[in-house]
Amino acid sequence: MRGVQQQLRLFFIALQFLTRLPAPRWVGFEPAWLSQATRYFVLVGAAVGAFGAALALAALQLWPPAVAAGLSVAGTLWLSAALHEDGLADSCDALLGAAPRERALAIMKDSRIGSYGAAALTLSLLLRVLLLAALLARDPLLAAAAWVAAHGAGRAAAVALMALLPYAGDTAQAKAAALARAPRPSDVGWTLASGAALLALAASAAAALPHAAAAALGLLLLVLAVRGWLRRRLGGHTGDTLGAVEQLAEIVVLLAFAARFTP
Repeated sequence: MRGVQQQLRLFFIALQFLTRLPAPRWVGFEPAWLSQATRYFVLVGAAVGAFGAALALAALQLWPPAVAAGLSVAGTLWLSAALHEDGLADSCDALLGAAPRERALAIMKDSRIGSYGAAALTLSLLLRVLLLAALLARDPLLAAAAWVAAHGAGRAAAVALMALLPYAGDTAQAKAAALARAPRPSDVGWTLASGAALLALAASAAAALPHAAAAALGLLLLVLAVRGWLRRRLGGHTGDTLGAVEQLAEIVVLLAFAARFTP
């Protein structure tokens, strides 16, 4: 029973960290638990995606697909408190220019948004709305499955990057110091298995096996490419770069599910 309670505790910690939803008071908190809670990041991501999918399907009864998609993306932004969007903007401001490593790390700590960040955030939102709208117009069930899978797989990509790279900043000054340490192999394995299962479930629910396979391949290539880039630029990851890879992963999954593999 104690083991079940601890797993519930870890789930609620993951939920509170990745969304604006509070954890019950009995959960408590210890810094080490946040790192262990990464095993439930995919599940929380899937819940955010399910919330967005429900919004999209409900809105589709009243408005065109583009409007439904916009409202759905707005809903997921609200639920996640734009946590990953903030990371994407900060990462692009810091890394798309020619700033050296120390300057790039300092830029990520700056709350102001620059031209690179604004452009990246605009493109990310636009792509997600357009891709979700296209999926809703083609097949609402496919759109819902893809949206859930995208959010879950996005969190899996972030955890994978945590496992593949050391923390690049000052651990003592990290906003979530527990996430500056590499997650345990068992938690990484759980996360990756959850992400794979979610893609398989999406493929089964929407008869979209080629799309899920393309998404899995795209995610692998994305994580490896970002890993190599961050290793050269920073020597590791930061919280902002984890948010950035989550956003890119969402787009990769949506691109894969929106692709037309047959004439």
